Amino acid sequence: MDLDLALVRAFTTTAGTLHFGRAAEELRTSQQALSKRIARLEELLAVRLFVRKGGIRLTEAGERFLPAAHEALAAGERAIAAVSGSGPAVRIDTWGHLYAPMRTVAQAVQALGPVRLEPGPGRDWPSVAQSLLHGGTDLGFGRVHPLPGGRDAGLTQRLVRLEPVDAVVGPEHPLAGADALRPADLRECTLWCPAELTRLDFLRRFADAFGITRRQDGPNLGLDHLVQHLRGDTACFTLFPADAPLPDHAGLRAIPLVEPVPLYAWSLAWRESARHPLLDTLLRGFTETGRSRRWLDYTPRRDWLPDTDHAKLAVDQERRGSGGVRAGGRHS
Repeated sequence: MDLDLALVRAFTTTAGTLHFGRAAEELRTSQQALSKRIARLEELLAVRLFVRKGGIRLTEAGERFLPAAHEALAAGERAIAAVSGSGPAVRIDTWGHLYAPMRTVAQAVQALGPVRLEPGPGRDWPSVAQSLLHGGTDLGFGRVHPLPGGRDAGLTQRLVRLEPVDAVVGPEHPLAGADALRPADLRECTLWCPAELTRLDFLRRFADAFGITRRQDGPNLGLDHLVQHLRGDTACFTLFPADAPLPDHAGLRAIPLVEPVPLYAWSLAWRESARHPLLDTLLRGFTETGRSRRWLDYTPRRDWLPDTDHAKLAVDQERRGSGGVRAGGRHS
């Protein structure tokens, strides 16, 4: 059987939207033409790929076919790139968007020459993990943490950066004049969480570790909404990576945290059974950039990591053959 990649693309796009109308718009075709392509593919495979009652959803056969379908499309793109000389693009989904994850990715790929990245709209780690497992993306970048029920089984991850976080407060906050703060100094303040706290593993573990019981969360409405909330509530603070940009006009104070320094762990994740041809090149770029910028410096007496990140750090140290942790000043 010869698979027509146009039919396969019709299937993956519809599986991604679970809506024939939106899928047809994305493919710039009519809904009738899309339905015919799906029906033709189902006829060739002799299985039903979608249940069409009360909306649409994938059948068990459709769930099994989806990862292989994504791989078939990726193989087709690589075949075209091999003769066109353009090189395959890397689909990368990032999450933690308020923390500007692409600034770290950009630094790592800058020294590699022309690597084509296609950023994807990752919502959070669980959604990116699902996309990786189903072949919807090639690489994930953000803070990785264990998912319940083994939903990240089959994925490989590599720690690439440990970034200090600052306490960010409004100009009228009682601690706004401090040159540095200890996490314990924040116990009487309210931690503002710019999304549902159940989705913010790092902030939840930080609050638990340092006895910060006053917590307030809300929907992630972007950086401007975060700024306005901090400026308007003199009891609130939040955490923000030390190297991430804040609006210059906001009047916020980013105050370094010390004794200990909390670190935010950035990791790459991918499906080992579907390694992208450029994955090793990208890993080398992160390794070389991380070494020159001391992205993985960690001193136990100086720094704090959530327990779930210690295991990733130990694996990285073993891989690098460091035999221990490196001491140093404030991370760059």
